[in-house]
Amino acid sequence: MTRIAPAIYPLTVYYDATCPLCVAEMGAMHARDAAGRLNLVDCSHLGFSAGPAPREALMTAMHAVDASGRVLSGVAAIRACRAAVGMPAGGALLDLPIVGALADRAYALLARNRYRLPRWLVARLAGRGAIAPTTCADDHCRF
Repeated sequence: MTRIAPAIYPLTVYYDATCPLCVAEMGAMHARDAAGRLNLVDCSHLGFSAGPAPREALMTAMHAVDASGRVLSGVAAIRACRAAVGMPAGGALLDLPIVGALADRAYALLARNRYRLPRWLVARLAGRGAIAPTTCADDHCRF
């Protein structure tokens, strides 16, 4: 695995607002986004077509597009979001071939089963600072 260049901000993040874990994670990211680097977009609406991939792909894995137009998905999108808000993103550890491959597989498994996760696990995975959006209008959630 090669090291991925840092994202250029702002970073537009497409996520599933019907998923409790996704909402909690994006709420935690939004709460830490003092520099306004993230633009969070709910892609869960049927007929959503404004993203960088078909809605089905956006609902399968989180996607992000940086200001240069580069599209990131899955673990790479999560790493870019975390870096944007100053959180540790796994850095060199995720760049190791075996660890990176395992992280990609773990993400795919978690994403496939995200609706089955119990609330206590969602709270633990997302952290105590996670908040839910107050409104989702025009596919952009306001926290």
